[in-house]
Parts: sequence; structure tokens; C-alpha cells
Amino acid sequence: MLNIDDPAEIDNTPAIWRLGFRPFFLGGAVLAALYIPLWLMGWFTPQYSLFNREFWANVVPLWWHPHEMLFGFAMAIVCGFLLTAVQAWTNQPTIKGRSLMLTFACWLIARLMLLLPMNIPLVLPALFDSLFLGLSALALWRCIYPVKQWRNIGFPLLLVVALVVNLVSYYALYQRDFSLSTQLWQGMIWWVAMIITIVGGRVIPFFTAMRIQQPKPDPISILENTLLLTMGILFIQAVSHWLPKGIEQILLAVAGGLHLIRFARWQAHKTLKEPMLWSLHLAYLSLPITLILMAININNEYAYRTLLHLFAVGGIAALCLSMISRVSLGHTSRNIYQGPNMTLAFLSIALAAVFRAIMPLFMPEHTQMWLWIAGMFWFIGFGMFVWFYAPILMRPRLDGRPG
Repeated sequence: MLNIDDPAEIDNTPAIWRLGFRPFFLGGAVLAALYIPLWLMGWFTPQYSLFNREFWANVVPLWWHPHEMLFGFAMAIVCGFLLTAVQAWTNQPTIKGRSLMLTFACWLIARLMLLLPMNIPLVLPALFDSLFLGLSALALWRCIYPVKQWRNIGFPLLLVVALVVNLVSYYALYQRDFSLSTQLWQGMIWWVAMIITIVGGRVIPFFTAMRIQQPKPDPISILENTLLLTMGILFIQAVSHWLPKGIEQILLAVAGGLHLIRFARWQAHKTLKEPMLWSLHLAYLSLPITLILMAININNEYAYRTLLHLFAVGGIAALCLSMISRVSLGHTSRNIYQGPNMTLAFLSIALAAVFRAIMPLFMPEHTQMWLWIAGMFWFIGFGMFVWFYAPILMRPRLDGRPG
């Protein structure tokens, strides 16, 4: 078997380009920290915003915000994690150096092109976004397929699905079809939920069992398979609306109930003294809560759409922040439980979810205030990560090993 972690190997590659988590975690966190405040300024105080009228001439605000949160921020974290984890899963070397620089450059160029204050052809950012996702999928495939690791073959296929959805989203912008783009955004939220269902189901109980020194609960096959099937159908339903609302309501309720059963087996109550653990559990818990609340509010369109942010912020963003904090320490040979104190950051993202998704439902007349408060907590959470972890991500491993 190939030794991909030989301590005798001398790696002259700059540390930031030695493994996928380094540039993508840092880039995704910087984007997250900046984009929400910029979005709020552009929407509520355009006279003070960097986003002038020329910017909005080509990229519509209500398209840009969800697109960049999903395909800019979340996708950077997902790809950074997968490009790192695939090496451990398969014992095959993943991309680094120039290949990693090229993949990251495609992601970054797409982000910058959408910010240019000029009317550029949408085909250009769409091209670079597609290259980013395509190169990431190819890198995963080249690690997984040679060793016939079918358990993980779904990840590159899911990235191809994301690539297609992203292209359709650019088409929706070009056609000014914002009904279609809204369906795509909701579908991509469930796409990320599928990733969390798969990866979270593996790592959260494993990390918990290792820390509390108790056996990890064995997965229940029928539960796991039903969950994946249900989340997949919800993704298809979001982008196609092919099922009646009554069936969708049942699917949401069933998925929420199954996620709660799964969560209850992970002994979350034993992690309350470890921020690196309870933050994972709290983020995952937002998924079943969101699903159940959306099922209850299936006929209330305002509540239904607002509740999507409960999972988008309290689930996707919170889990991303917790995972990148943990992975960045583990893969730079630092003690995971003795790193920077991120308790305030984790709590800030949880509070951001409450102010973004819950408070507007109870006091909608103060929605603008709730959004600014949520944005403040969001900035604190990801700003803390950038402050503490940028030096870690840009320096070599402490043990001198590659990666």
C-alpha cells in the first residue's frame, strides 16, 4: 500500500497548497465573514455600500446572496473537506501544489467575477465555477475509483450534480427566472443536507465515542438508507415541485423524525464540556428541527422560506465552522481539544440562526433589526476563525509530515 504520509519526505510546496483543506477552509471562511456584512450593507444601506449600481446591473442581489452562500462559501468547505478526507479514506494521494492552486483559482475567479462592477458575460463565472466543481469531482474520482471504494463513490457524483444545478442557476439569472433560481437554492440546501447526512452520520458519533471513551453506536441500515432516500427525494422535490404539498409535508416530517432518532443515539448530552463536540451535535440537531417545523408550516410560505435559514445558518454554517476548526487542528498535527477557544464563535453562529430564522417569525415588524443582529453574530463566528486559524493554515504541520 502506498505510504502517503512519509515523515522522511521533504515537501517544498508552500504550506497553504499542501492539502485541500488549507486554501478552501481559509478562503471559505474569509468569504463568509465578509459577504454577509457586505450583503446587508448593499441591501439596506446602498449609499454606504461597496456594491454600486453598476454591480447590481448584471448580478441581481436576490440571486447573488444565496448563490454565493451555497456555491461560494458552503461548496468551498465541502470540497476542502472532501479533497482532504479522500486521502485518508483511500490511502491515495490527492491534489496539492499546482493542481490545488488551479482548482482554488477557479473558485476564486468565479467569486471575483461576480463582484466586478461591469457587465461581463455570465458564461465566464459559470465556466470557472464549473471548472472548480469538475476538477474537484475528478480529483475525488481518481482517488476512489482505482481502489474500488464504492462506499464513497457518491461524493464525486454529487459534485457533478452540483455542477449541473449551478449551470442551471446561471441560466436562471440570464433569463431573469427567479422562481427557478429559488427552487434551485432550496434544492441545494437539501443537497448539502445529504452531504451532512452521510458525513455527519460517520464522524459525529465516531468523534464522540473516541472522546467520551465509549463504544460508537452501530448504524441501523434501514434507518440510514431511508434517510438518504428521503433527503434525495426532498432535493428532487425542491427543484421540480413534482409532488403535491401533502406528500412533501409527510416527507419533511418523516425525515425530521428519522434524523431525531439518529441524533438521540449519539449521546450528545455527554459532550457538553467539549465545544469541539457539542457544536457538531447542536448543528446537526438544527436539521431535524428545521424539517419538522417546515412540515408544520407547509402552507405558510413566509414561515417555510424563513425556516430554511434555520438550517442554512444553524446547520450548514455552524457545522462548517465546527468541522473546519477541528480538521484544521487535526491535519496540522495539533491537539484538537487544546486549540483556540472557539466557544464564542460556535455560540455566535447558533445565535445568528435564531435571530435570522426565529425572531422574524415572532416579530416580523423588526425583521431588519434581527437581520443586522444575526449578521453581527455571523461575523463574530467566522471572523474568529480567520483570526485564529489563518496562521495555522498557512504554516507547515508541527510534526514535519506532508499535508
